[in-house]
Amino acid sequence: MTLYSSTPYSELSVGMEAEIRRLCRAEDFFVFANASGNHNPMHLPREDHDGDGTPDEPVAPSMWVASLFSAVFGNMLPGPGTLYKGQTLRFLDRARAGEELTVKVRLTELKPDRVACFETWIEAEDGRRIVEGVAEVIAPERSVTFDDEDLPGLTVRRHVHFDRLLDLAEPLDPIPTAVVCPEEENALAGALLAAEHTLIRPILIGDSGKIAEVAAQIGADLTGFELLDEPDHDQAAATGVRLIHEGRANALMKGHLHTSRLLRHIVKRDGGLRTGKRLSHVFVMDVPGLDHLLMVTDAAINITPTLEEKVDITQNAIDLGLSLGIEQPKVGILSAIETVNPKIPSTIDAAVLSKMAERGQIKGGLVDGPLAMDNAVDIEAAKTKGIRSLVAGHADILVVPNMEAGNMLAKELTFVAHAEAAGIVMGALCPIILNSRADDDKARLASCAVAALYHEWRKRP
Repeated sequence: MTLYSSTPYSELSVGMEAEIRRLCRAEDFFVFANASGNHNPMHLPREDHDGDGTPDEPVAPSMWVASLFSAVFGNMLPGPGTLYKGQTLRFLDRARAGEELTVKVRLTELKPDRVACFETWIEAEDGRRIVEGVAEVIAPERSVTFDDEDLPGLTVRRHVHFDRLLDLAEPLDPIPTAVVCPEEENALAGALLAAEHTLIRPILIGDSGKIAEVAAQIGADLTGFELLDEPDHDQAAATGVRLIHEGRANALMKGHLHTSRLLRHIVKRDGGLRTGKRLSHVFVMDVPGLDHLLMVTDAAINITPTLEEKVDITQNAIDLGLSLGIEQPKVGILSAIETVNPKIPSTIDAAVLSKMAERGQIKGGLVDGPLAMDNAVDIEAAKTKGIRSLVAGHADILVVPNMEAGNMLAKELTFVAHAEAAGIVMGALCPIILNSRADDDKARLASCAVAALYHEWRKRP
């Protein structure tokens, strides 16, 4: 909470000054674009403004920069109760995301009817002036006090963590990927988009007629892509698995077929993609407002996993976290409460998993549980409950008690918290990319980027 108090007109005197400092953030430019309707790409992150093929730091919108004067007038001098009467502006230079600006005003004249005139200017860190002008405001008649406790905050729905994954993966060689049944618009477009970003080299397996028809609908050219004609979905899935064993593909990607049909061939004891580990699914989620990636497992394969299966589920997620650049993934084993209760089996599993990690039976991460959802991801909730842990409040990975809980959690994050979700199956001979029909382009790209990074990590000695 910040408390603001104004200086009434009767107490103003020529020469009074005030200033604030403000960091230019890309999030501010998104807010300005939405509020003003100005969608000029010069002001938006990750756009190539000069056409050299590399995204540039966005230029701060000039009117956003100028709007910072109002923060000084409304909060400091004269302060709450002030109203604008006029403002002249002369823009001398540009500011960019990442620069800190100093916003200054100086009272130059007092006029009748509570009108106060100010010299106004904004400087960059190196002292150069960005904008200058003259403002006239109507000062408050009496002192006004205001606290901003009830001012609602804003969360920008921007998925910077997925952007980072794409940046990490795009320099890698594309993974030869068996794409099974890309016979629907999103399935084919997602594979081709990932190929365009050099994340995968797709081998398209399915009904060639349907694939060609979909390509025509989306205006895609399939020239140069390997296409294996296999109209039967069951046989297409078997072919995808076979390509992994033959070394022609290093990843498997689900297209427009039932997940169970694909998994049936993956889990076969003879000719499948089993390893010594339990297969498990991991949602890699970019949640707006969260300063790190969040992984949820298992929400798609293991319905009611045993303790032994949860060991593999946890280890699989840690391995994936390491491959994505998390130095020591923090794993929260979730339950409804954060204390061990014999009547709630998931709390006992969580305590055992934590102890197993302490003894080195689960490696590479910090594991703690049982934790409830709130104290796993929110440090204040953890403090309120008196939980002292390196994981509580900072979890990178959430291991859920069962598939129902995981699926509901992932869907709530996606549709209520506006998270983007990439999906991958771990524990097989190769990464398996599982996309949902509801996934947008960013989520599909992120799934391929996750697979590429994990594939690269596995090759390390």
